[in-house]
Amino acid sequence: MSTAAATHGKMKTQKSASPFCWALSCLLSLWLSITPALAVSTDQATPKPAKNTDLVLETMQSELNRATNELLKSDPAPYFVSYTVYDEDAAVIAGTLGSLLSSLASHRRQADVTMRVGTPDLDNTHGQNRQSGMTSGPLPVENDRDAIARSLWELTDREYKRAAPTFLRVKTDRAVRAEEEDKSPDFSKEALQMEAAAPAPALNFDRAAWEQRVRRTSAAFRDYPEVYSAIVALQVSSSTSRYVSSEGSRLISPSSNARLVLQAETRADDGMELFRVETFQAPTVAELPGETEIVSKIRQMAADLKALRAAPVAEPFDGPALLSGRAAAVFFHEVLGHRLEGHRQRDEEEGQTFTKKVGQEVLPKFLSVVDDPTLKEIGGVKLSGSYDYDTEGVPAKRVEVIQNGVLKSFLMSRMPVKSFAQSNGHGRGQPGYMPTGRQGNLMVTSTQAVPEAELRTRFIEEIKKQGKPYGLYFDDVQGGFTLTMRALPQAFQVLPVMVYRVYSDGRPDDLVRGVDIVGTPLAALTRIEVTGNQPRVFNGICGAESGNVPVSAIAPAMLFSEMEVQKRAQSHNRPPILPPPGFESSGSNGPGKAAEPEKKP
Repeated sequence: MSTAAATHGKMKTQKSASPFCWALSCLLSLWLSITPALAVSTDQATPKPAKNTDLVLETMQSELNRATNELLKSDPAPYFVSYTVYDEDAAVIAGTLGSLLSSLASHRRQADVTMRVGTPDLDNTHGQNRQSGMTSGPLPVENDRDAIARSLWELTDREYKRAAPTFLRVKTDRAVRAEEEDKSPDFSKEALQMEAAAPAPALNFDRAAWEQRVRRTSAAFRDYPEVYSAIVALQVSSSTSRYVSSEGSRLISPSSNARLVLQAETRADDGMELFRVETFQAPTVAELPGETEIVSKIRQMAADLKALRAAPVAEPFDGPALLSGRAAAVFFHEVLGHRLEGHRQRDEEEGQTFTKKVGQEVLPKFLSVVDDPTLKEIGGVKLSGSYDYDTEGVPAKRVEVIQNGVLKSFLMSRMPVKSFAQSNGHGRGQPGYMPTGRQGNLMVTSTQAVPEAELRTRFIEEIKKQGKPYGLYFDDVQGGFTLTMRALPQAFQVLPVMVYRVYSDGRPDDLVRGVDIVGTPLAALTRIEVTGNQPRVFNGICGAESGNVPVSAIAPAMLFSEMEVQKRAQSHNRPPILPPPGFESSGSNGPGKAAEPEKKP
């Protein structure tokens, strides 16, 4: 769900949605994060701090005090310094076709040193210089006070040597450039926070048992000759974030997460690559679904891929569309959510779609939007975008962004924007990235909702009313991206997976492939006619300027009077010339022939 480029997170010209396209790319990033250079095995003993103290936090506080006292004598001097230390136990188990690809475990520790030189009104992070405000690096994983302090000292010295000259350039640039439209300060004053929760326990799950489960479940893909590659991957982590600042805040925030990813790929005869990805997420591995449910999902994925291979390629289309709740959730994350992030209202290189629309109607009156990171689950589904404190040490808050169609607020970090001087707990960033205003749990609600069976009836009526031969039903999506920079078209692209033509004359729904939803936000958001009455959740990983962060989007199914789709770019690589081993004489409908997919919606 959000990246900053055409290939998620590579360029600053585009903000897009990787939260929902993360499967292998995020698996790779997690593998890279536990390389031996930064980690030791979780089996290695770690010295324990004295009872009732947290040695790491106390060392951070001591070194922060020493550094700030000395740096205050410098010119220019920092007015704010913070240390954040991330302690993570992590494990990744990945398998394919009944065998393990990898099984890794690690304990790593990383520090972010944030420094602001100048004053809150103008500092080194001003304008396009935000990355000058942070230096990151690994810390010793053993609780050795002297070693940790020495590493923090080195990172602090390195950061000051970046921040000080950047601030001098900022002052020079401001003196010679035209006056800025938004003259807000660079940093907000927030209440100090003191909370020392118990650190997260070391990762504790039956790794050998899960290796066997990954083998068994991934073996289910072997029954399907249409599946060319497949992965089952388990990612488990137990993490503790420690935060101290020169303002006096001290926080210890534990978290745990387990995510199971199923990914399968095939290729149509015309060379189009086709993917199906399913994820399950829970706070612990014990709360993930059982093996029977996982295998059932794998078989449905294989059936979907077989059906997609045979499906016709859809033509460009503009007409009535029905989005499932999951698809609508991704749509709102991309089309609306990124444009409500606070820093985009101030950056003069941004399109600022909604910057001057506070108090104005931006959605149909029956729709409201909130972002609530304090919400842990909905309908029994755990939410990825939940947290207690944001990356800047501000408590998470529920924000009513749009109420009855009227824009009320933005998602704010500690970077003020005009008329919004304070953070509302949405300053988020991946370790190593300066935080910006980001989405957490974005939720769309409706006062014009009908049962989903009636929604389909209304959909068919709309097709007839417009005289269209069919409408499009979008059942599932793999992600999307959106362009927010002023120099680029203010457009979005959502990447569907399972799309059906729905006919008004009673013919069966017809699966198609190879289309993307495209459009511009101000037009698309006004074409919502009515919604379903059942919210659906999409959990994912969103990449943008401040890195990859977990997010959730929640929405009911939605009927659009008009939606535009275009043909998707595709490769022309041929499918495999040889059948897979074991299917030499069985043809494409070998012994593992998949059940036909259920017709939808």
